Amino acid sequence: MRSKIDRMDADKIKIKTLMISLSAVIVVEVIARVGIRIGVYDPIIVLGAARLLQAGLIIIIVLIREKGLASIGLSMKGLIPGIRRGCVWSAGFGLIVLTGFVVFYAAGLDPLSLIYTRLPANPGHILLFFIVGGLIGPIAEEVFFRGIVYGFLRRWGAPMAIILSTLAFVLAHPVFPAIPITQVVGGLLFAVAYEVEKNLFVPITIHVSGNVAIFTLSLIPAIPVSAG
Repeated sequence: MRSKIDRMDADKIKIKTLMISLSAVIVVEVIARVGIRIGVYDPIIVLGAARLLQAGLIIIIVLIREKGLASIGLSMKGLIPGIRRGCVWSAGFGLIVLTGFVVFYAAGLDPLSLIYTRLPANPGHILLFFIVGGLIGPIAEEVFFRGIVYGFLRRWGAPMAIILSTLAFVLAHPVFPAIPITQVVGGLLFAVAYEVEKNLFVPITIHVSGNVAIFTLSLIPAIPVSAG
């Protein structure tokens, strides 16, 4: 009986699959950015549609070129177990973050400033922002960055795949000159969870819950902290 690691090794993503998927993502992204710039539709709606299209195209590409969706950890029989395991990972990581927040606050620092996300002013747009940024975006990003990019890089071993896929994830979320703390931590966490669980629904669940938590905390007014 093959081990989980053997299965991961056997399901490495081919370079042609990576290049076609990357091309599809870039083309859709450029079209979406042009649409946003000329103001055809609401930017949030455009981005949501773009992410859905990107995820859909990648899934079609994988179905055509690879050994089915299981090659990117999307076996439907793993849906419920993946969500359950993702919730466990999210809860554990949440406790670590909570501890860190307490330490930061005790040191006179505002921990919320590290994860603050600017939300739309319109309540209706806030709901849409949660749907696109908290659900659609994470699904599309996990399908590409973990399913495709990590799956391709895995041929050089887990450490290399974790580091390089995280680097790609960070570069795709430019926040410079600020330090991309949430992107680095998130990228590492999602990649490690995928490596351990061999189930893409796990990092998807962690990513969704993490984004929703960040957006929710961003609704909270700044908490004054002691200077000493």
